[in-house]
Amino acid sequence: MISVSCLVDNMVQRGSALWGEHGLSFSIETPYGKALFDTGQSGEVLIHNASQLGISLDQFDALALSHAHYDHTGGLARFLALSQPGIRLFAHPNLLQERYSIRDDLPCSIGVNLTAAELTRQADMRLSLEPQQMLPGLWATGEISPRAELEGRSSHHFIQENGQWLPDPYKDDLALVLESQTGLVLVCGCCHAGLLNTLAYIRARFSGEIQAIIGGMHLINASAKNVEYTISALREMFNGRIPQMFPNHCSGEMAIYALQRAFGDLVQTCPAGTVIRFA
Repeated sequence: MISVSCLVDNMVQRGSALWGEHGLSFSIETPYGKALFDTGQSGEVLIHNASQLGISLDQFDALALSHAHYDHTGGLARFLALSQPGIRLFAHPNLLQERYSIRDDLPCSIGVNLTAAELTRQADMRLSLEPQQMLPGLWATGEISPRAELEGRSSHHFIQENGQWLPDPYKDDLALVLESQTGLVLVCGCCHAGLLNTLAYIRARFSGEIQAIIGGMHLINASAKNVEYTISALREMFNGRIPQMFPNHCSGEMAIYALQRAFGDLVQTCPAGTVIRFA
C-alpha cells in the first residue's frame, strides 16, 4: 500500500485541529520507506500538523524539494533539526540560486533561507537535472523540459543575473513520480514548469499510465481561456481516460471549479489532512 498525506496546505480539512498556511508539504509512505516532499512555509505548521496526524518527522528516509520558493522550503531548517542526520535531499542543481519577488519596485528574497554549507552539514545533497530514485518506485523528476506548453508563471518572480532583473525561469521546478501497481501517480509542488509540460515529460520518461495527479498545478494566474485550453489538452492527452486529480495550494479556486465542471468526481480538493491511498 502507498499513501500520500497532505501535511501543509493553504486549506485544512473542515473540523480538524490542523493549521493552514500558504505553503505545501506531503508525506509519502511506501512499503520501502517514507519520503517528505517540501516543508511548507514556517516549519511550525509542519511540526504541528505532523503531530496531529501521528507522523514522526524523524522517521523519513528522504526529502525532496520541488523548488526554492519559501512556501515550499521555509520549514526546511526546522525539519532538518528533527530528521535523521545525513538525510538524503533530492533537488535541482539550481536550488540555491537566489530568487526574488518584486512588488512596487521593492525586491524581497523568497528563496531557500539556508546556505550550501548549512545544508551539506545536515543533509546528503542529491542535486541532479536527471530523474533520481528516492526509494524503490519513487522518483524525483529532475528538470522538466521541454516546455512547449503554458508554464505556471507569476509576473512578480525574478532572478538577478549580471546586475539585471530577469523573469524567474523556474528551471528548478520538479515533481515526484510514484510507481503503483495500477499506474503512475504524479505529485506536484507548484508546477511552475506547467502542468501540461510536466505530464508530457512524465509520459516520455516513465512507463505506465498516469492514474492520479496530486498537488499544486499553478493555474491560479491562468486566464479563463488558458484554463479551458488546459482542460481541452487534458482530454486530448488522455483520450478521454482522465486521471484522478487532487489539486491544492496554487491551483486556484476558479481553475479547480472549472476542472470539476469538466471532469466531475474525478477532481477532489486536497487540503491538509487529506490521505490518498494506492495499491
